[in-house]
Amino acid sequence: MKAEHELIDLEIDLFLEAIYRRYRHDFRHYARPTLRRRLAQALAALGGDSLSLLQHRVLRDPALLAHVLRFLTVQVSDLFRDPGFYLAVRTRVVPLLRTYPSLKVWVAGCGRGEEVYSLAILLEEEGLLARTIMYATDVSTEALRTAELGVYSIERAQNFSRNYQRAGGKRSLADYYTAAYDGVAFNRRLRENVVFSDHSLATDSVFAEVHLVTCRNVLIYFDAELRDRALGLFHEALVRKGFLALGAKENLRSSEHAAGFIELDRDHRIYERQ
Repeated sequence: MKAEHELIDLEIDLFLEAIYRRYRHDFRHYARPTLRRRLAQALAALGGDSLSLLQHRVLRDPALLAHVLRFLTVQVSDLFRDPGFYLAVRTRVVPLLRTYPSLKVWVAGCGRGEEVYSLAILLEEEGLLARTIMYATDVSTEALRTAELGVYSIERAQNFSRNYQRAGGKRSLADYYTAAYDGVAFNRRLRENVVFSDHSLATDSVFAEVHLVTCRNVLIYFDAELRDRALGLFHEALVRKGFLALGAKENLRSSEHAAGFIELDRDHRIYERQ
């Protein structure tokens, strides 16, 4: 059994190294248990007897990479996921954001865009969206295309609305989308000032000075080295007194960048840059 696990880990190492060298997508510092699980799912879905054979196919077929990225990246979210977090942003962060004449927000690891539209709606209701530029980044171009379209299954609308109300929503969520057939399409004005862009927390650098960074439920899939790299990027990007928001199971403890932040809201993982 040990020998089998060692062989699987060797195949994973070679697979990730091949993807990095061929396509410059770096997953080599993702948490190993997550990699084992997700690559097993990819292998089952895409066919093949081993990762070595899948690697051979991916290296020769760039289109297949997009399918692999579905399993390696975090694309599952919800509109106003964790409503208490968004309520905390309204009450603890927005009053301070109002003091800036213009705003820049970075949604790192935006997946299919649910958090982008959640923040856009919140900022619209607080009178800040018109003076905000939002950067929505992810390593998956397929996920970014979905995010930019802003179209989701109509089956999700009821839960979206429930979360929105619990997050302190001031209107009806239906005011922000058009329902047709089996989907809901969010209004274009919500993304007029959104820049959707490919960006890797593993290999890319800071691209703008921002006032708020949200990277929620992404760092839990990284190992310690990659988590510290990402947190270093966020610290570098944020203005002094800017805000960092992490996921419910993420924190700055044990990070070399912990001293660069103070805890603004412990329950909702909101930090202020020193």
